[in-house]
Amino acid sequence: MSEWVILKTGTTLPELRARRGDYEDWFLDGLGVPSEQARVVAVYEGEGPPPADVPVGVVVTGSSAMVSDREPWSEAAAAWLRDAVAAATPVLGVCYGHQLLAHALGGVVAPNPRGREMGTLRLRLLSEARDDPLLGGFTDPLCVQATHVESVLELPAGARRLAESGLDANHAFAVGERAWGLQFHPEFDADVMQAYLAARREILRSEGIDPERLERRVEESPHGSELLRRFARLAVA
Repeated sequence: MSEWVILKTGTTLPELRARRGDYEDWFLDGLGVPSEQARVVAVYEGEGPPPADVPVGVVVTGSSAMVSDREPWSEAAAAWLRDAVAAATPVLGVCYGHQLLAHALGGVVAPNPRGREMGTLRLRLLSEARDDPLLGGFTDPLCVQATHVESVLELPAGARRLAESGLDANHAFAVGERAWGLQFHPEFDADVMQAYLAARREILRSEGIDPERLERRVEESPHGSELLRRFARLAVA
């Protein structure tokens, strides 16, 4: 049986991991993929993925690392992603994965000059999203959860820009017919978002951001789980 690959680029907060599991658990649940049909590859620990044309589909997780640091494991994962896109393997990059996919294909990733973006957001869907297989048909604005410091400042050549926020012009993009990058977290629910805000409370205050205001504005996103289910259907179609 062909496998899904979760390209794991980091791990979640310790308290969340203890009570809710880790990134791979949230993604597999959202995709509707049984764990026995998936291979979790901890690239941040030096594990190597299978040949890039083998997986049914690939999800690249978030991370507390920074793509702009060009860690050797991250650069190796970027090279693998280039091969996966070239092989038309379905790829969904999320947060760090979104940035890594853009970097792998020639985009520019760096700290967002507009600052940290965190909490429940409303994204504006752009004209290219209307007919996009992954984002087409969703209501505008798109309600999502996000937490990031770095952003894709320049998209790869030929990429289609799909969504933007007030702080990030490249919140979602597509390359070809089977690869997408999402800066937001479709795998996060409101409980996970609140936990991240609580963990970053003092950092947010030091940056002039009111964490309590962000916490009050957190709500469930009906769009995240549907995006993951849709990606799963596209991958096996």
